[in-house]
Amino acid sequence: MAKRKRLTPPPGDVFGTAPASAPSSAAAGLGARAPISQVAGDVAVNAAFEQVQAELHAAQRDGRMVLQLPLSAVREDHLIRDRMACNADEMTALKDSLRARGQQTPVEVTDLGNGQYGLISGWRRLRALRELADEGGATTVQALLRRPEDRPAAYVAMVEENEIRADLSFYERARIVVQAVQAGVFDSDKAALQSLFSSASFSKRSKVKSFMPLVAAFDGVLRFPEQIPERLGLALSKAVLADDGFVGAVAKTLHADMSAEEERSALEAALRGPKPDAGNRPAPMPAPEPVAPGIRLRARAGRVELDGDGVTDAMIAQLKEWLKQAQ
Repeated sequence: MAKRKRLTPPPGDVFGTAPASAPSSAAAGLGARAPISQVAGDVAVNAAFEQVQAELHAAQRDGRMVLQLPLSAVREDHLIRDRMACNADEMTALKDSLRARGQQTPVEVTDLGNGQYGLISGWRRLRALRELADEGGATTVQALLRRPEDRPAAYVAMVEENEIRADLSFYERARIVVQAVQAGVFDSDKAALQSLFSSASFSKRSKVKSFMPLVAAFDGVLRFPEQIPERLGLALSKAVLADDGFVGAVAKTLHADMSAEEERSALEAALRGPKPDAGNRPAPMPAPEPVAPGIRLRARAGRVELDGDGVTDAMIAQLKEWLKQAQ
């Protein structure tokens, strides 16, 4: 029978440092961790870490993770905003809420690269946080990362967010349609209107469309266009389309220090037309006076009226002949 040879472990640690003193074979077998176990454990740890890391990256990419971004890293001008102004009372209430409860709803941003992000929605929240930062508050904003397929998709996301959260005027809605077309985001007014307000009712889209001539004519002329009520705006749009000189006439009645109420009054007055000059107002017509059987006459300078059964075709012919001879 062949003699068995006993195998003994080599001296020292084959995977690294050697022990301070050479232990017995029994001690080495009981105290040392098996190399294959260690490798397997390390592989499992690395795999778990990579899985968590991948899930975090996916959550961030898909907008499921709230990011903490510096306020200075978020650009408000990434998109043309649909909201034109903030109501002072509403902004004060929003800032009070942010002070008391913190930011409850993240804004939405898209990654522009180089540590910069473009704002998609949440303009009021971002403005309020910046005002609070100027007052000594936090200098960060909570945000969700969005990856819109293209520029039109980014504008649709902004409009849909504000349709849910904000009470925009029809002027503001029409303005974002007009400006999105001017910026080349959409090819036509029709495409912009149907894309940006695809979830709106037909009636609402029709009213937005009706305000678009008003935006094209008065954007940059009016100081408070977002405060134009629906009925007044529709009437102004009709006037713009009907009279080429209407916009110029209105512009002459406006001045820079007008309040919102004064501006609205000026627009309403423009629709009513100019008041007649009291000094040149014609005198009222007198009461009818009988001048012949069956004929009554009313006359003042510049106007003569005849009526009655005696005003026949033959009488009119005689009157015309008399007038010709009187010349």
